[in-house]
Amino acid sequence: MLDGANLYFSRAAVKLTLDMTALVDAPAPAAKAYAQAIGLGATRPGRIGSGFRQRFAIRVAGHVVRRIAREAGIGRIGVRVRPESDVRRLVVAFPWAHEGRARALGAAIVEVLDAFGADDLTDLIAEAGDRVRSEPPGNPPPTLRPKVPVVAVTGTNGKTTTSRMIAHIGRAAGLHVGWSSTDGVYFDGELVKYGDYSGPSGAGQVLSQPGIQLAVTETARGGILRRGVGVVHNDVSVVTNVTADHLGLGGIDTVDQLAEVKAVITRITRPRGWCVVNGDDPRTLAMRLGSPAKCWVFSRDPDSPSIRAVLDEGGRATTVLDGFVTVLDQAADPEPLLKVVDVPMTLSGLSHYNVENALAAASAALGLGLPRAAVIEGLSSFAPNENNPGRMNLYSVRDFTVVIDLAHNEAGLQALLEIMNGVREPGGRLLLALGSPGDRADDMVSALGAIGARGADRVMIGHKSEYLRGRPPSELEEVFRAGAASVGVDDVPAYPTELEAAQALVAEAKAGDVVAVMSLQDRASLDAWLRAEGATVDTPEILKAKVERAQH
Repeated sequence: MLDGANLYFSRAAVKLTLDMTALVDAPAPAAKAYAQAIGLGATRPGRIGSGFRQRFAIRVAGHVVRRIAREAGIGRIGVRVRPESDVRRLVVAFPWAHEGRARALGAAIVEVLDAFGADDLTDLIAEAGDRVRSEPPGNPPPTLRPKVPVVAVTGTNGKTTTSRMIAHIGRAAGLHVGWSSTDGVYFDGELVKYGDYSGPSGAGQVLSQPGIQLAVTETARGGILRRGVGVVHNDVSVVTNVTADHLGLGGIDTVDQLAEVKAVITRITRPRGWCVVNGDDPRTLAMRLGSPAKCWVFSRDPDSPSIRAVLDEGGRATTVLDGFVTVLDQAADPEPLLKVVDVPMTLSGLSHYNVENALAAASAALGLGLPRAAVIEGLSSFAPNENNPGRMNLYSVRDFTVVIDLAHNEAGLQALLEIMNGVREPGGRLLLALGSPGDRADDMVSALGAIGARGADRVMIGHKSEYLRGRPPSELEEVFRAGAASVGVDDVPAYPTELEAAQALVAEAKAGDVVAVMSLQDRASLDAWLRAEGATVDTPEILKAKVERAQH
């Protein structure tokens, strides 16, 4: 049961994953006879096990849903049927308004499809419809109708940083702000509940906070796929980017399919609101076409064709113009906000990803109607370590640098290496602790190994022991090492935890080196250990000096 907007509909829906083996593997005459028995009419089933047969099965499944619904007295019903990579599996979805009756309809659909080859299909369908009709309606969807403005943020990389920035700007505007994420639920900067609240329950937790005036919900793909979005609408939707991540999980096998999932939040943005998208990512830019809201595009390139297109459509843009974060509107002169180098999270403009995150956050905040002064104050006071723990946190340890960052996929690791190179002193080395949760596909883990080994001078593996998800560490090590070996690196030691890998790298570090840890679980213990070792958090001034030294 999907309680809110989802991959199939912009409202609550039932999702059935069906095994259609009997129909897909049946001889063509038997498949054709079944289709005629349910009233489908003329059909061409295609060859057993073929793509044509799967498409035939899609028609059959959709017709069964509509036929039973008609027998149950349901006048019109939306139906979405999607193929999966396995030709014998389909996903059927339909909206629901009452849980009891929706579950009964789902059970009836399965019963009729499982009756392939039966002689009394007409009677079976009539009986199934009668059961659905007589089922007590049950409860309506629990989807929330917000009474305060809501910003929904999604994307493969940057959604946590961007949502934290937006919440920080909201507080700079004097609002009481609630924020939900993979790290927990926060209210006015204080942790209310620890855990992964990037699904619909996070929205509920945030909106239940007494006195809340603005809600910012980080919305991850998993929550959308498993439960749907927790609110009926949002006032601003933000999509940072879409790159390969979590592929092969939940029926999402390609980046284009992942983009479909991310686009769900843009389809429920209010018409008077704003859909904020990355103009340098074609998949996110295309999402504006399916959103009822106006488009606000962001891009580091002021001459991007995406900016011209959106401005011509009557939208707005945020970009970097002469070194300033600047808002563009066809009907007004460019409005500079502040210099990029004055936004601490951009690491003196070094982090291209975080420049984009800052542009996205500024767009969302202005789209909400927050004051320009609050946007400037929020961006300029948002400190990497204090306000964004675990994301591009930089420390000085004796005479070298340590970076802690999530970097949970290929794009994230490339962004981390960009930062490492940007603060490395001449002659310094890059020392990297790789890691991955156990449920990531082998090709992704191997790619991380190759990217890390190619980009760093020394690589080690620091396991995320609490996120192995049943996978033996030795398996991950084998895949990481295969990736590293593909670029000529064979010496890749492994450690049980992120902390132990970091300790090993720090022990090897010399003056001018940069040590980085891809950290998911040991962020707090890493921070505590580094401080105990005498590490200090890099201020914007220290970071600027490091960047300048690296460039000489």
